[in-house]
Amino acid sequence: METELVALATAGATALVQQMATDGWTAARDRMVAFFAGRGSATPASVEEELDTVRAELVAARQDEDEQLIADVHTEWRTRLRRTLAADPAAAAELRALLDELDPAAPTPQHVTTVHNTMSGGVVHETLIQTGSIGRVDLGGGGSRG
Repeated sequence: METELVALATAGATALVQQMATDGWTAARDRMVAFFAGRGSATPASVEEELDTVRAELVAARQDEDEQLIADVHTEWRTRLRRTLAADPAAAAELRALLDELDPAAPTPQHVTTVHNTMSGGVVHETLIQTGSIGRVDLGGGGSRG
């Protein structure tokens, strides 16, 4: 379970730091304020102020190409999210929903293909290449041929 929390906290921190540099920051900030407010001693005003301060630092760090400060911001929010998730198990579902809202265009698997490999004829000391269907298949009934 700890591994899942760390992965979720990392995804959350990454999304948060990315959103700090976008035009959608205000909406992302408001969602993060709602997520953190009421958990522990955080008030909406204190969370908003902290996020805005960190965003200003991050924008300056990007302009100065200060990769260490950018990494520090990411680490700080990953740690904070991990602690929040550990203290409040219900927060995981809320954070997942928040991440879906922040990145609705995230790729989702379209289909699952099962592959079975069989090799016969003994030991092979050569490179083996496995392929599936390569190319485009048009499944539409698009028009007539004439």
